[in-house]
Amino acid sequence: MQLEKLLVCNQCDLMHQKPILEAGATAYCSRCANILYRFKPFGLRKSLAYAMTAASLFLISNLFPIVTISTQGLINSATLLKAIHTLIQDDMWIIAILVFITTFLMPALEIGALIYLLLPLRMGRILPGASIAFRLLCVVKYWVMVEVFIMGLLVTITKLTAFASVKPDIALGSFALLMLFITAAVSNFDSRVFWSEMEKLQGNQADSI
Repeated sequence: MQLEKLLVCNQCDLMHQKPILEAGATAYCSRCANILYRFKPFGLRKSLAYAMTAASLFLISNLFPIVTISTQGLINSATLLKAIHTLIQDDMWIIAILVFITTFLMPALEIGALIYLLLPLRMGRILPGASIAFRLLCVVKYWVMVEVFIMGLLVTITKLTAFASVKPDIALGSFALLMLFITAAVSNFDSRVFWSEMEKLQGNQADSI
């Protein structure tokens, strides 16, 4: 039996023959009823579209102010990178590093890896380092914590309203949408379908030589 036709349950390690599923159907383990596989039609196309949208939102979120604070006639607008710089100036290096990694670096790497893998595939090409980008995608997804940043920011804004006038800016909404689109891009990325498409493309390129 060919290995690509096998599925292994990640809960009880029972091996199954990969079933043929209809669009939207789900395969379950016959031993422990764990979800083995969900067939998502056009999943890679949706993942690429969501990733491209997330890239645009990521730029907006980091280039424009998150909030504008007015107090005693003084007005100050803060972006994410400016907030990180302020933390560094206040000698909060650990918090600054954590914020930078979880809300800037890791989302950028995740979005970049998805686009690097899916855009060339959609154009019928294979770029070098696809396996490295795939491993990177598997690692960074556990470090993307935009939703934690959004929750902390909303709590901070709520507390600041007692002392100053706080006006949410465009980047706050962009961050909220960014969280949704990153989640949608990752959830629609089917690694099995991706490698299957890669193998087909490699086979077609080999036949054309």
